[in-house]
Amino acid sequence: MADDGDTDHGTGDDHQVGIATKTRAKPKKPSQFKVLMLNDDYTPMEFVVLVLKRFFHMDLEQATRVMLHVHQKGVGVCGIFPYEIAETKVNQVMDFARQNQHPLQCTLEKA
Repeated sequence: MADDGDTDHGTGDDHQVGIATKTRAKPKKPSQFKVLMLNDDYTPMEFVVLVLKRFFHMDLEQATRVMLHVHQKGVGVCGIFPYEIAETKVNQVMDFARQNQHPLQCTLEKA
């Protein structure tokens, strides 16, 4: 009989902890940010595809589709990430473009 009491009591505690954890988790969800690539008249299309494959893990077809969208519309979304990841990706793309002497621009905005 004592085991039944402990089991019920333990289940009650677990349930209360679960509710408290869920309540706290909702407001802590990180804001999401879009990483945007901007079109320019100088960066080769092949370089943009390489960047999309390397830093955003797109396959060739997906990278080509995004590159053409950027080329035709002037801007395109490379991905949506929490702020720190989005900021890192923007910096990686900008550094890589500079190292390869391309004026490619990448930025982020709140999703």
